[in-house]
Amino acid sequence: MTVLSAFRHLRPFLPMGAVLSALLIAACQTQPVKPEQPSPQIDPRYERLSEEKKGLEKTLAKSEASRKDLDERISDLQLRLLEKDSQVKALEEQLKSQQKALDDAYLEVVRSKAKLRSLETKAEAASNMAEAEIAVKALKVESGAGDQDADVRRAEQLLKMGADEFKIENYGGALYLTNQAKAHIKAGQVRLRPGEGVPSYKGETPFSQPLELKLLQRTNLRQDPASKSKIVGRLEKGTQVLGYSTMGGWIRVGGEDGVKGWVLRSAVGAR
Repeated sequence: MTVLSAFRHLRPFLPMGAVLSALLIAACQTQPVKPEQPSPQIDPRYERLSEEKKGLEKTLAKSEASRKDLDERISDLQLRLLEKDSQVKALEEQLKSQQKALDDAYLEVVRSKAKLRSLETKAEAASNMAEAEIAVKALKVESGAGDQDADVRRAEQLLKMGADEFKIENYGGALYLTNQAKAHIKAGQVRLRPGEGVPSYKGETPFSQPLELKLLQRTNLRQDPASKSKIVGRLEKGTQVLGYSTMGGWIRVGGEDGVKGWVLRSAVGAR
């Protein structure tokens, strides 16, 4: 039995205050109770996307830092390249100046030859010039670079100077210039065939191209890079040689007479 039905049976016997209290209790029991609202649930996909977003932001920050570092490195390399270009230009100017000085020295020797009226004959000069011209043509083909090969270009310049002296009957000067051209031809041949007729040693390091050297003191030319090796010649102070390779404290050199051997590194210097 509910409170309301009980009240209906007891109403004639209750005072007015009790009646009002009973009515209030009945009203409270008749109102429906609202159910509790469930707490909202977070979608797991949203959480996953949020984590991915954070990861992408971190990756982007690292990429930005790497890009700045790369930009700085590129800028530094560009500066270094400008520095190298400047050095190359300075060396080219220095080379031109040295080449002019060398040409002037050649011409001075040629003029001296003309004044001395040396004993070289026309036939000897013509024969050497013809031999050198054939050799420089062969070197041009062998190098594959044609007139761009440094030794070929220099040999042709010297042969042209020699031909000009030959025309004015300065046969001594023509022969001198031809011999200088032949030295460049030989240097080119050695550069292209560095090991021809020359045994190599373990640890021997060839130069990229023959070095123009001169003897700083009188020294022995030895067959092998060892102080007790057989002596194959003696070189006077000031003798000009070409350096082909190095090993330890020794340098393999060759003279104008074609003889090759080893000398101590301390015995030679740049021309």
